[in-house]
Amino acid sequence: MGRFRVTAEQFRNGRTGVATGILAVMALFTSSLAAGQCQPVADSAQAVASKTLTSPAQPEFFDEPQFTVAGVTDPTNLGGHGSNTVMRTKEALAKDVASLGAGSANKQSPAIPAQPPAGVEEKQGNPLLAVREYQRAAETDPSESNFFDWGAELLVHRAVEPAIEVFTKGHRLFPPSARMLVGLGVAWYAHGSYEHAAERLCEASDLNPDDPNPYIFLGKIQSVETTQSEALGQRLERFARLQPENALANYYYALSLWKQRKNPDDTQTAAQVESLLKKAIRLDPRLGPGYLQLGILYFDQKRFFAAISAYQKAIAAGPRLQQQEEEAHYRLAQAYRRTGENLKAQQELRLYDELSKQTAEEVERERHEVQQFVYTLRSPATASKPQ
Repeated sequence: MGRFRVTAEQFRNGRTGVATGILAVMALFTSSLAAGQCQPVADSAQAVASKTLTSPAQPEFFDEPQFTVAGVTDPTNLGGHGSNTVMRTKEALAKDVASLGAGSANKQSPAIPAQPPAGVEEKQGNPLLAVREYQRAAETDPSESNFFDWGAELLVHRAVEPAIEVFTKGHRLFPPSARMLVGLGVAWYAHGSYEHAAERLCEASDLNPDDPNPYIFLGKIQSVETTQSEALGQRLERFARLQPENALANYYYALSLWKQRKNPDDTQTAAQVESLLKKAIRLDPRLGPGYLQLGILYFDQKRFFAAISAYQKAIAAGPRLQQQEEEAHYRLAQAYRRTGENLKAQQELRLYDELSKQTAEEVERERHEVQQFVYTLRSPATASKPQ
């Protein structure tokens, strides 16, 4: 669906725009990380299997981190980069990564409590002490779980570059961990590198092709990006092939195909996309984004009454994804205007404006509650590069 944001004035003037914000520039990332390339599905899976067989069962050592977390900023001045849609997606993905650490079945060292005190500190509103507890746990017991929790805590509080360093080291020590690669991919995406993010998430999906989580992260990222790598499309095709009764698998693969269309007259791809979307909403009748994308397809084909019906169903599906509900109201206004129902178009535009304002207030309130870590990175002259 792309980077979507429109004002009422832009609509009335026949223009669509992307609302942009300005993010205060963070310290330059002084560590040089090897990116690698996400290979085609078959080759990548073979390479991962070989690496897994030769990797050590336990980490050999723990390097001193090349950053220092010193405090937290005023949470009212977090800012944003790019469209609101992309910024909100980055924030949501960070929370999704943190949720992968909840209820982990990984064994803890007897020296570390089953529930380290960091979680308690976070709930008591002391994120700085919490992240230091996570770091101390990883230093005392450099387990996969402790590394992941440390990286996730940094990511949620927008310490993106330290999160990249922690997840990179965690991946080197625990190459079979798919969630470590997911965390690394999301951290790279938060840093502004779509290519690095896609590569790491592709690798995560190759570790265990039956695990839906890496595919869902890939799907969420491609939902707001205008470009897409061939490797990402291959993984989403595999997701739909391996899990044909998964609504999200069908939806994300349909969206992938839609973005890969060679031209608007590609009727064969359009037919396949329509079939996948219809299957997705049959499997999950409350999948609002599925109806929304179906409406976009119909509008593109100038089937305006069919588009109106699909947009209405996207709105009726519920506020599970409010961002899609906003877009559905706007696009429904466009469709009504094409059918000459100008009064209904104006009504939908007013609803869009009201919902956009409400969403902006909610996002601002959430950002106010999340304190952002202040950190410093050591200079290349005094710090060794992460491995």
